[in-house]
Amino acid sequence: QVQLVESGGGLVQAGGSLRLSCAASGRTFSGYVMGWFRQRPGKERELVARITWSYGNTYYADSVKGRFTISRDNAKNTLYLQMNSLKSEDTAVYYCAARRGAIGTNNVDYWGQGTQVTVSS
Repeated sequence: QVQLVESGGGLVQAGGSLRLSCAASGRTFSGYVMGWFRQRPGKERELVARITWSYGNTYYADSVKGRFTISRDNAKNTLYLQMNSLKSEDTAVYYCAARRGAIGTNNVDYWGQGTQVTVSS
């Protein structure tokens, strides 16, 4: 059974940093694309960043480019999202996700349960 378990969310002041983790288990993720999505209050879920598990190729949404960094530790089967220079508009529930192939909001094989990030101004 595949499980994606996020951790690391919380309350932080604007300008601060947080690191989210996603512990993946239940299968090997070689050939998968891993992503971080978020859902802001009153908004649809959106892709924030993605990374290919095998090669580490990354993509970032324009809204987080230069501030967020996605990475993975293959040995620990863990995905990370380092978030710096946080803004109030980054407040959202953040979800870890995985798909064998191109990943998008409507193209996900596995979702995590989500972790709340709140940025106070």
